[in-house]
Amino acid sequence: MEKMEARMSTGRIAELEQIVGSSRLSGFQLLIAVLCASVAMIDGFDTQAIALAAPHIGMAWRVMPSAFGLVFGAGLFGSLVGALAFGVAADRFGRKPCLLVAVLWFGLITLLTPFTRSLDALTLVRFLTGIGLGGALPAVISLTSEYAPSRSRATVVSLMFCGFPLGAVVGGLAAAAAVPKYGWESLFYLGSAVPLVLLPLLALCVPESIRFLAVKGKGAAIARILDRMGLDGAGVGELQAAPPTSPPSMAALFTQGRALGTLLLSGTFLLSLLLSYFLVNWLPLVAHQAGIGIGSAVLGVATLNLGAIVGCLFIGRLVDRYGPAAPIATAYALGAVAIALIGLVGKSSVLFLVTTFVAGLFSVGAQMCIVALCATFYETSLRATGVGWAMGTGRIGAILGPVLGGMLIAAGMSAPRLFLVAGGVSLVAAFGVVTMGLLVLRKVQFAPVGRPPAAAQVMDKASVTPRS
Repeated sequence: MEKMEARMSTGRIAELEQIVGSSRLSGFQLLIAVLCASVAMIDGFDTQAIALAAPHIGMAWRVMPSAFGLVFGAGLFGSLVGALAFGVAADRFGRKPCLLVAVLWFGLITLLTPFTRSLDALTLVRFLTGIGLGGALPAVISLTSEYAPSRSRATVVSLMFCGFPLGAVVGGLAAAAAVPKYGWESLFYLGSAVPLVLLPLLALCVPESIRFLAVKGKGAAIARILDRMGLDGAGVGELQAAPPTSPPSMAALFTQGRALGTLLLSGTFLLSLLLSYFLVNWLPLVAHQAGIGIGSAVLGVATLNLGAIVGCLFIGRLVDRYGPAAPIATAYALGAVAIALIGLVGKSSVLFLVTTFVAGLFSVGAQMCIVALCATFYETSLRATGVGWAMGTGRIGAILGPVLGGMLIAAGMSAPRLFLVAGGVSLVAAFGVVTMGLLVLRKVQFAPVGRPPAAAQVMDKASVTPRS
């Protein structure tokens, strides 16, 4: 009897997800994506803010710039911990409460930053801030994916995550305007105020995952959400709670045929963030040493991020039309060529800015679409855990990128060879996506966590239909 109830519940949930996925993008769904993008923007803003505040903090505290390596690393390590912990929690307790806790967490902890007076205290605060920032990402990525129409899901999720580079650009502009007048502390007052102001909007406007509500038997809440989406939820209020199943865990990412896909996704994302953080941290210095003017060298980071925003829209549309493997792999490969060319532009500022834009368009744009692939690869009951795992392992690459770049520069590697190596990283990422397309995406059909594979194919007629 319990197995029969499990199949019926699974069928009802699958039907609900199908109805949401086949809907048109409503204003309500767009609002969810925009609010989630705002959270990603705060992450990008914070990453840029600490990098731009570091020289001013160093002068005020009379410490060398090299001493801030641990500060930067602590924030990224905290983000790794937060992504893993909150990812599992979001699948167990719901996306929305975990998102609200994470936003409140980093909003309050960020407020402590201006009051630190030593590198040790700043390192601890950055670690704690990173936990909240990393913890919010699995929830916002999962929610955006779950409420986006299937035909445009990759585009919507990729554009949502473009909030990160956009936030970095805003951070740079805010630093240029505020720090000379109000000091470095002003960046973190702003970085604390924005999430705390955003928190009530998230609480009021962002719903819980429909699947999570369905498992809990909260049919009335689902009916209200469907009504806001312009869908008819007649009969959903009678939905019963699903029989209890084994809670999601990171171990489940390596069971039921998921292991290879999980390894390839996390490995590709690690390489992608390694490359991105290497470029963001070392691009201005290496380009300036190679003869590019300091203004153009710094502007190269902005064109890289601008290219990423344009690229994620372009690549995301191709993913929605042709599937993920070919467009993302091709973008990484073309990005590898563009990155290698950065080291060959000589002293031409124009060519430098063009190549950095193209590199961002393809390699960093592909990285945004990998985020969307993570969200769609795992079924709903394991999605936040899978996204958290990918985000967490990606942060390892984010830590390694600047470190390995510094080691290669210290070893005397020339700019052409340095960017050739960086292009090679993008090429390996392309190979990872091709491998996943050939060995995983074409062959594996996943069952919900804790269910036998056959249960995923049982469909029960739910009385939820689009409004005429």
